[in-house]
Amino acid sequence: MSSEEKDLVQRIARLMQENKKLSMQNKKLLDANESLEEENDQLKDKLKELKTIHQGHEGKSREKTLRFKMATVLFADIEGFSRLYEETNSHDIIDELDQIFFEFDQISQRFNIQKIKTIGDTYMSAGGVPVKNITNPIDVVMAALEMRYKLNDIQSKRLENNKKIWDIKFGMHTGPVTATTMGKKKVSYNLKGDTVNIATRMKASCEAGQINISVMTYEMVREYFVCEYFGKMPVKYKGDVDMYYVKGIRPELSKNGKGREPNHDFNIRYLLRQFSDLQEIVLDILEKGLPEYLYYHNVKHTIDVTSQAELIGIGEGVNDEEILLLKTAALFHDAGHTINYENHEYHGAEMAKKMLPNFHYTQEQINQICDLIMATKLPPEPQSKLEKIMCDADLDYLGRSDFIPVSNTLYKELKAQDKIGDIDSWNKLQVKFISSHQYFTETANNLREVNKQKQIERIKQLIPDE
Repeated sequence: MSSEEKDLVQRIARLMQENKKLSMQNKKLLDANESLEEENDQLKDKLKELKTIHQGHEGKSREKTLRFKMATVLFADIEGFSRLYEETNSHDIIDELDQIFFEFDQISQRFNIQKIKTIGDTYMSAGGVPVKNITNPIDVVMAALEMRYKLNDIQSKRLENNKKIWDIKFGMHTGPVTATTMGKKKVSYNLKGDTVNIATRMKASCEAGQINISVMTYEMVREYFVCEYFGKMPVKYKGDVDMYYVKGIRPELSKNGKGREPNHDFNIRYLLRQFSDLQEIVLDILEKGLPEYLYYHNVKHTIDVTSQAELIGIGEGVNDEEILLLKTAALFHDAGHTINYENHEYHGAEMAKKMLPNFHYTQEQINQICDLIMATKLPPEPQSKLEKIMCDADLDYLGRSDFIPVSNTLYKELKAQDKIGDIDSWNKLQVKFISSHQYFTETANNLREVNKQKQIERIKQLIPDE
């Protein structure tokens, strides 16, 4: 073998050796790369898992749990859907069910009822959620009656075309519920508790075409609606629960006595029941908004005047609507102090004008309430019977046994604003004011005049001789 051939063989051997080394290095790189890819995939999976957990926590943080002491849960179960679905064009029947639920939504909104959800052909809603109110049992019964009337109208149209008809039954119960809120832009509510379970049982026990309510709901609505005893239903841990069918509005509280539409008397009773909700809101406004130096014109004074307006009104033989007007005017008569001490009557009337339409007061009622508020402006010059009652209620303390501590708070209030001098000046002013004051109603005169005269004599003795 020539030297050239030997060199070639050696060169090939070296190349093969280097190639073998490169192959081994390449394999190591491939193995390392594969390991890195696996690690990268694991990191991606871990990141995805962490993201999911984070989103889950975010979702939970948006949820709120609310508790309501008194809510009325309604289940409306539309019967006939499965039969109609089998016998009719499925798309048409689903569209019709959607239309029925749309009508129910409109009715719920009108009666301030919160739609909770639809479950197949069952519609669930609740009164007293999310804003608590004392009238929610009445509202929910009224909504159920309207839903039944609406479905009857739809049934009538189907019968004209000899088509199969829908039917419906309702179950209702009033009690405490726990509500979980979900969503950010559009909040929905998930209700839990015995009240929901009992309402479901009421629906299950109900006959087609009927509105079945528990005894708890019945006790809160019986003065508004005609109800018939239906029977008992056993409830775990609660014993037997009485059930009643709602037939309609009481004849004396319905238009033309037909039991379908509420009349004026129904609305007045409703507003009187609702008054406690309005009072709670206004007193909260006063509690938060009245200046600290108002030692006399405070929340207690508003409550006193509201109570006395009702008491004197009853003594003077006014009707239920007039009692409502008096109590509402008393509630707002000093609310203007949250805006300005001077002309507070005007500001109180303006507040009433803004708030009362949301509580179903008519414009005529609101106008009368504003007149009653303005009648309390000193010196009192009432014209009507209700204005006289209002003025007597506002200055009722002049003839009460607690006159001394109450008058002391008024002095303290005026002193804090530099509107009065020393105590002697205050006593002289009191004697002058009380001596010229008169009660305008027979009821107030009988209750307060004698003690008022005693207070005048007492104050005179406190004034030093000049």
